[in-house]
Formats: sequence, structure tokens, C-alpha cells
Amino acid sequence: MDLFSSTWTALRSAVTGLPDEDFARPSGCTGWLVRDLACHLVIDAQDVLITLATPADAEPTCDAATYWDVAQAPPTGTDPLDALIVRLAAAYEDPRLLTFHLDDVGSAAGRAARLADPDLRVATQDKVLTAGDYLSAYVLEWTLHHLDLVAHLPDAAGPPAAGLAHTRRMLERIAGAAFPAAFPDEDALLIGTGRRAPTAAETAQLGAAAGKFPLYLG
Repeated sequence: MDLFSSTWTALRSAVTGLPDEDFARPSGCTGWLVRDLACHLVIDAQDVLITLATPADAEPTCDAATYWDVAQAPPTGTDPLDALIVRLAAAYEDPRLLTFHLDDVGSAAGRAARLADPDLRVATQDKVLTAGDYLSAYVLEWTLHHLDLVAHLPDAAGPPAAGLAHTRRMLERIAGAAFPAAFPDEDALLIGTGRRAPTAAETAQLGAAAGKFPLYLG
């Protein structure tokens, strides 16, 4: 629960601290500007609030790792929901309206997470899992999107080290393979999710595990 809070707070703070002109720069998400990514985070925060307010009586069907679906191809940015995000983000016009909305809804999601019983079963996307597992899964979401946020913003603060390490372990569990110990966490995540291609030397280090990556999570 603490890791959810720290990674979410760091991501929201990074967005809030950006100068207005940075919202029109590319993000690490294909087809999205930084403002589009920030708008997506508003939707994510809404999802957290909805899920934590949707208790379930059924037995869990997944945990923090199996919550994620693995796609066969990377996103193109042309998915209807992705396209909707772009239109919504453009409607804000003033980046400060977008950051205000993110802080408003995002703060509420953070409070709801701190108040949640980690053993509570919740339902989302036709899945049932504990609130603790759900929030643990979202550490991966926050961390990867924090990397997306700063992909072309070298002066912006990156994600917390604990979130990077957690997300690395999660990716390794999903893939059923480990990254070489020599890989820094950030490089492991960028390569492991297809956000950048490995160098020839990195591919050699990956060895048999190279066939397990990248993972396209959704």
C-alpha cells in the first residue's frame, strides 16, 4: 500500500512540476503527447476509485501479476479508447486545468488506497482480486507511465527506485524469466516492455530470456 502511494505521489508531482510547454512534447507512449498521458492518468485514477468501491464476494481469479493481459503486438495509438484520450486531452486547452483535474481525482484515489483493506476482494474488468494485489499491480502502471512521462524530458524527475525494483520483479514474474543482474532496473523495464530495443550486447546478455521479451501489457 505504501509503494502504491509513493509511486503515485511521485508521478503526480512530476506532472504538476512540468512547464506548460512540456505538455505538447512527445511521451513514451506511441501516438501520445505528454498531455495525452496526463489525461490517461485521470482515467486511471477514476478506475482506482471505481474498483476500490466495487467489492466482490467471489474468490479471487487473479493476483497482481496475472491481473495483466499480455498482447501480441505493441499499441499503435489508434485504439478507440486511445484516440478518445487524445481528444479529451486537447479539450483542456490550458495544461493547468488538466493538472488541476489530475490532482483533484488523483488525490482522492490516493486517499482511497490508504483507507482500503488490503484483504478486501474487489472486481474490475471481469476479474476478482484483493485490493492489496490490485494496488500492487498499479505500482507497475504508475512506474511505467512515469518512464513514459520523462522519456523526452531529461530534466524531469524519474520514478522512485523502489517502484522500479518492484516493477522489474513483476515483469520477471509475468514473463517467467529474469533479466541479467547487470541490467539497471530502468533499462530492464524499457527493454522488457518494448519501450526501447536492446543493443546487441544486451541481447547476448539476455540469452534464452531474450525470447520472453518484450511484454505488451494491457
